[in-house]
Amino acid sequence: MRALLVINPAATTTSARTRDVLIHALASEMKLEAVTTEYRGHARDLGRQAAESKDIELVVALGGDGTVNEVVNGLLHQGPDPHRLPRLAVVPGGSTNVFARALGLPNDAVEATGALLDALREGSERTVSLGRISGTPGTEDEAVPGRWFTFAAGFGFDAGVVGRVEQQRERGKRSTHALYLRQVFRQFLDEPHRRHGMITLERAGEDPVTDLVLSIVCNTSPYTYLGNRPMYASPQASFETGLDVLGLSKLSTTAVARYGTQLLTSTPDRGPHGKHAVTLHDLTDFTLHSKVPLPLQMDGDHLGLRTSVTFTGVRRALRVIV
Repeated sequence: MRALLVINPAATTTSARTRDVLIHALASEMKLEAVTTEYRGHARDLGRQAAESKDIELVVALGGDGTVNEVVNGLLHQGPDPHRLPRLAVVPGGSTNVFARALGLPNDAVEATGALLDALREGSERTVSLGRISGTPGTEDEAVPGRWFTFAAGFGFDAGVVGRVEQQRERGKRSTHALYLRQVFRQFLDEPHRRHGMITLERAGEDPVTDLVLSIVCNTSPYTYLGNRPMYASPQASFETGLDVLGLSKLSTTAVARYGTQLLTSTPDRGPHGKHAVTLHDLTDFTLHSKVPLPLQMDGDHLGLRTSVTFTGVRRALRVIV
């Protein structure tokens, strides 16, 4: 088997020595080409090259969720074709690693490599659904290029927090869970629309859902992790179904305390709920519109401000080694 290993050298939880051990372990089982990324978007370019190759059967992403997202967007640059495209494998190296953990992989790079090699020997894989965002026809965002996401996207408050975290990281701050919590608090204090939302969700054949402050779109569950604690924004979300949405129409101090506590204590059976919470399950196509430009994030990557985003849930989009 010929495989491509895409390595993010800035991955926060792997050292150069650990990467060398992982490369040696993988190379002992397959014909391996290891490439270290050198610029933003390099992992996407490598994934695209692998998709166009005639002999690469497997692409292994060593890094965090951002690296995985880039590889996936490269593999799917011409659309999903699970029987033709190389399979994907993930070795977690980031601070949170939501996609890998949601697949049931260990959150340690060495243990995950062992699990990956076992899965390859046993021929264990699954074909997962993915989400896709694109510009909405007839809006100023119509020409925005489409992108795939693996586990979640956010429009509004949630994406604003991600943007703040990215700003802090650019200033040299480490990506920690404490950093995220601080930015949640600061985003809440600065949020101008927290009492009356600007977002409307529209889908064919249904009444629109209006006045949302926050909208989290989930492709799987948990939505994220706080340390080792899973957070279930949409407990029914699954790699086997379409997209789920959690929307909140109010973020007063009381509402934040209520829904924040519910999220921290959420379980696989129960997520945030209440009169200001909207939950939708297994959606294939819908659009989020905003009366003002709002931040958008996808797999923890801040994509700037948008006024309209169209979401598509695509079943059986990509084969993954598990």
